[in-house]
Amino acid sequence: MSLYSVDKLISEARRIAAEYRRTTGKPLGISAEIATHDACTLLELEPAETALGYDAVGISTERENRRYQVKGRAIFDEKKGGQRIGQIKIEQDWDAILLVLMNEDFETTQIFEASREEILEDIEQNQGKRQKRGAMSVAKFKRIGREVWNREQGRVDDEVWDNQQSQF
Repeated sequence: MSLYSVDKLISEARRIAAEYRRTTGKPLGISAEIATHDACTLLELEPAETALGYDAVGISTERENRRYQVKGRAIFDEKKGGQRIGQIKIEQDWDAILLVLMNEDFETTQIFEASREEILEDIEQNQGKRQKRGAMSVAKFKRIGREVWNREQGRVDDEVWDNQQSQF
């Protein structure tokens, strides 16, 4: 039995990762672990065993038995575009992908979800010579997915969410 709880360890990992980035200008490389922890905690998921091709499994009624790849991205400069998510393992068995967006302190600010069908359709439609198979930008993921959690509201699963921002 560990002396520390996982929540306490993740909290300390956030602090260390943020301080390391501020000090060296380089990422520490633990955002995936933080993202998976936060997705599991905030959306009622259970971490999956390693090497299954997915990172978490739904345990709540609305996500029961759904298998998720979890991608995490810390956004250090909102003005800077072109951020990419980690490689999507299209050959693995999974049902949806969760994109966990974090701020410069590695605190989760938003989570987006996109189904396997939506992801694969977009990859097939936009497969270019320069685009690596399974690669996707944060902006594109946000366009094809839907927001399921944000810091201000918490879970937004039950709401109708329009990812096409309109101007009034």
